[in-house]
Formats: sequence, C-alpha cells, structure tokens
Amino acid sequence: MALTRDFRETVQARAERDPAFREAMFQEAVSALLCGEVDDGRAGLRAYINATIGFDALSKALGRPPKSLMRMFGPSGNPTAENLLAVINALQAETGVQLEVRVAAAE
Repeated sequence: MALTRDFRETVQARAERDPAFREAMFQEAVSALLCGEVDDGRAGLRAYINATIGFDALSKALGRPPKSLMRMFGPSGNPTAENLLAVINALQAETGVQLEVRVAAAE
C-alpha cells in the first residue's frame, strides 16, 4: 500500500523537530537490513531519506541520479553492498546521525 501525502508529511515534520525520532528511524532501517528483513530495511531507509535530506540532496552527495537511488530503495530495488554502504555513509554525514555497530552474543 502506498503512503499518503499526509502521512509522509507528518513523518517528515516529526523527523524535523524530533532528533530521537530521526535516530530511531535510521537505526530501525539498518537493523532490519542486518537482521535479513531486506524489504523492511529498504522501505525504512526510503522513509528516512524522504523525511530528512530527500533524494535530490542524496543524489548530489553521491553523484548518482536521484531516480536511480529511488529505484534502489523501491519495492523491487536491490542495491549492491557498495551502493548501500555509500548511502548509509552519506546519510550519516548529511544528517549528523552516526550509527554504531556492536557485537552481541546470541541468546
């Protein structure tokens, strides 16, 4: 189901005013990817990009066309590891939200 404009605008407004919300969006998207929930991770990153810097700014930061980036994070997108890591790195630099990976023993 496609998100409505009102919902996207609500998420974007919340992300603009609430740094903890922004951090949680980014963290959840990357966590989903690391846990193998690829569709949820891609959708989460797409929502985070739309709610923060947008695809045009991400395009400029990476030197890649915005439509290509949108396809990567669309429902049938399949970004390479190189592209995915470049996007995560650019998002960290542009939004100021830094992710930290820690090793934890499985329970």
